[in-house]
Amino acid sequence: AATTGSNELERTFVKVQTGKWHGLSAYLSRSNQISNQWRGPGTFDREHWEAKIRYELSPAASIQFGFVSNDYFDYDSPTINKLQYAGTAATELFGRKGRYFGYLPYVPDLPATAPGITYSNTAHNQYYLQAINSRDDALYTMNAVFEASSELRLTATGYFEDKKGYGVSPEAYSTSLASHNAQRLILPGLFAPRGLQYGLSTVDGDRQGLLANATYKMGNQELLAGFWVEVDDYHRTQNRFNQVGGNPAGQPLLNEFVHRQRDFNSKRESIQLYAKDVISLMENRLKIELGIKSLDVDYEIAGYRNPADYINRRQPKISDDFSDNFLPQAGLVFSVNATDQFFASYAENYALPRGADDIYATASPAAPGPEAETAKNYELGYRLNRGPVNLVAAVYFTSFTNRLQAFASVVPGSTQIETFFQNVGSVESSGVEVSGGYRPEFFSKKLSLNGSATYNKVEFKDNYGTVMIAGKTVPDSPEYIFQGTATYEPVAWAAVSFSARALTSRFSNFVNTESIGGYSVYSAYVDLGGGRLSLGPVKNVKVRFNVENLFDKDYLGTISTTATTNAVFRPGPDRTFQLTVSAAF
Repeated sequence: AATTGSNELERTFVKVQTGKWHGLSAYLSRSNQISNQWRGPGTFDREHWEAKIRYELSPAASIQFGFVSNDYFDYDSPTINKLQYAGTAATELFGRKGRYFGYLPYVPDLPATAPGITYSNTAHNQYYLQAINSRDDALYTMNAVFEASSELRLTATGYFEDKKGYGVSPEAYSTSLASHNAQRLILPGLFAPRGLQYGLSTVDGDRQGLLANATYKMGNQELLAGFWVEVDDYHRTQNRFNQVGGNPAGQPLLNEFVHRQRDFNSKRESIQLYAKDVISLMENRLKIELGIKSLDVDYEIAGYRNPADYINRRQPKISDDFSDNFLPQAGLVFSVNATDQFFASYAENYALPRGADDIYATASPAAPGPEAETAKNYELGYRLNRGPVNLVAAVYFTSFTNRLQAFASVVPGSTQIETFFQNVGSVESSGVEVSGGYRPEFFSKKLSLNGSATYNKVEFKDNYGTVMIAGKTVPDSPEYIFQGTATYEPVAWAAVSFSARALTSRFSNFVNTESIGGYSVYSAYVDLGGGRLSLGPVKNVKVRFNVENLFDKDYLGTISTTATTNAVFRPGPDRTFQLTVSAAF
């Protein structure tokens, strides 16, 4: 397959398959994509490899090896506030506004704010070569399946992931100078800042694990038991370096440390045990599922977590354990008749706090660790499948505890105020979701309509200190979401489709003092060939033309939520076109 499109998009995809030969089968695929960023200068580059080899030792046993890798590089684009989006920000020096507000493709000519330091103006941090992301990872897997008998099935999967990457972000001269002065009498080998600083963050590590289970069928029951173990090692560094002449476009001088930020290792060791019993009753009209999970996660972080660790000459080792040995799960499906079903479920979940490294790296070692985030989930629904109509309707309720948020508070055992992640209480989410499809008979089932509508209410239940958030809506939670698609296939080798997605307004902070309006976006495609066109040795020829954001809606999409202040956003992308031609040989 080959794709071209807006923003000078070029994508190629090749997949080679062996077919089956004496129980052995394999495939190898590669895709490569490059395009310009739609907002601001720079490019997006991604190379993806994937391979699998499967060998059937016998009709009852097989083994499979897998490999997936990604090499990703892109130039970042800035988040913006509502004033920058509207073009009314008093601090904007370069006339940027609206959805295309991006970093600068040139080094701006600005007055120095420090004597003798040409690039001391904070606004020099808007040059695009100072905003880079890169990631390189590879995942290796091995899976084995063995059917010991018609009743007993055993499966096991082992995996290893190697990951590394880096990011570049600028630091203004005044910020670097203050941090340099705080460390220069303590840490040897530091250099005074020359201008704008080159901020380099690196990550590397590996993740390895094993999961296995056994399924045993016994009369009207199916028993499942298994385990999952994983060790995740992670290393992060962050430092500020000089550049030639202090120039944002200057070569980084990676031997000139201006000040140190981070150099730590973290580890997560996870063990999960689980068991499930599926019981079939009433001639399989009623299925009941009962299960239980046990989860234990040991967490550790050690090294220089933040600049204060360097200043205080400490490399703390902080450990914490998160465990819950009783996490019940239950569900049932009842077939009312041949076309209708009633279903219900209950589940308890437990997880290591999100962003654990940022949580434990922010505050002093005396700051308390957070509690694990937990949830109780309830669902009740009805589904039907009657000829041209299928429909599912469900109501749900979820109670979250120990929601995390960064707040400024006094560190226990001291009078020092620091900002660190803390549990802020409970959140409750409830709603209704209806989804379904319709293939009307009077169109000879050549037209298919699919859609969903969701009502969702998500509220904080507790205040946190003097921050009054009880009863407030959790930010970035639209009350209504609608999605729909209409696809028409007049002939077997052609199809045209039109899709729409709409959501209502969202709050952007915890205290609900700022919000953004809802929006609707539309997309469409035309598909020709349908895998039925052949030209000699070339088979399954297809041509697809896609249009995203069909009516070029200008809107704010992603929200970086805050507690009490105004948030920043990422604009939604503009209208784009893609043309893809694919074939098989």
